Amino acid sequence: MKRILKSLCALALLTLLSVAPALGQDYSDLSGQVNIINTAVPFIGIAPDSRAGAMGNAGVATSPDVNSQHWNPAKFAFIDSNMGASMSYTPWLRKLVNDINMYYLTGFMRLDEMQTLSASLRYFTLGNITYTTSINDPGYIVNPNEFAFDVAYSRLLSEKFSGAVAFRYIRSDLNSMQEDMQPGNSFAADLAFYYRTPVNLMGESSELAAGINVSNIGNKISYDEVNKLFIPTNMRLGVALDSELDSYNRLVFTLDLNKLLVPTPGFSPEEGTANDYAQKYNNMSVTKAMFQSFSDAPGGMEEELQEITYSLGAEYWYANQFALRAGYFHEHELKGNRKHFTAGIGIKFNMMTLDASYIIPVVADNPLANTIRFSLGIDLDQLSNR
Repeated sequence: MKRILKSLCALALLTLLSVAPALGQDYSDLSGQVNIINTAVPFIGIAPDSRAGAMGNAGVATSPDVNSQHWNPAKFAFIDSNMGASMSYTPWLRKLVNDINMYYLTGFMRLDEMQTLSASLRYFTLGNITYTTSINDPGYIVNPNEFAFDVAYSRLLSEKFSGAVAFRYIRSDLNSMQEDMQPGNSFAADLAFYYRTPVNLMGESSELAAGINVSNIGNKISYDEVNKLFIPTNMRLGVALDSELDSYNRLVFTLDLNKLLVPTPGFSPEEGTANDYAQKYNNMSVTKAMFQSFSDAPGGMEEELQEITYSLGAEYWYANQFALRAGYFHEHELKGNRKHFTAGIGIKFNMMTLDASYIIPVVADNPLANTIRFSLGIDLDQLSNR
């Protein structure tokens, strides 16, 4: 039974990667219907760390930490430590299978008071999958996997403002599951900015922050040298309010908005047939797709707004050593219907920080139910000074 289930999961994943307008489907009338945007390598969009994962996947404007690489590398310019590293582990889709996992390593090093260099490695494995070609075929075991490696440079542009650029290599090796497939490769870049300023909120010392990260701006990926799929180019906007209640208690509220900057399935009948649209989609440049993504939904502005996901998060710190976190992630039911609450804790020691998060789904039978993330951060600056 497990063998069959894993094969079905693999097939579902391949379907998500392959379903695109390039297949010539009819998207002429999708207004008010389920119209999910599909991209290749969706693992890049999975929240890799426990802190942001516990706050509804919100992290573009929160205070800098060692896992800022994924959310907003510009935050590294304001980080207090000179060196740090983190390891995160996420068992994925545990309600379906027991061996799909994501591993995330990240670290940073301050070059001087103005500049910081950072890097991360993300590895996603689909576990052992039994692949068969017929009913009587006993099959053989394959281990498809994907990974992404990136390097970022962040710099202070003023006392309150910073910017960053990141460069990423992506490799998706699913070719062992089909003979006519080959590994897909892509190069991408991120452009990010971060702003923070002190404010007085009802007599309390607080800090207001805002951030933006346009990530995964890169070439399309192909598994067969014919169909080219967009990678998940994404725009993330966010604000955060960090308020110090007293010398022991601190409270943070944050909000992130996300939108994929890739084409929405759909075409105008006046422009031709579905096959015409498929050809147009295959040949569309990444830059054109990014700008067109704000106005190409078949349902007009109403559907464009449905493509925005919302992340709300809250964080409470006691004595800067113990944290409680909660959040909510919302995706429209016609765009994927991912809706879940999140919760988590964090414990900070002298040199280490241990975080954990948990997903509580709103929708019944959600495959993300009971997902737990673990992160371990190490302050290498303190370690080197010992």
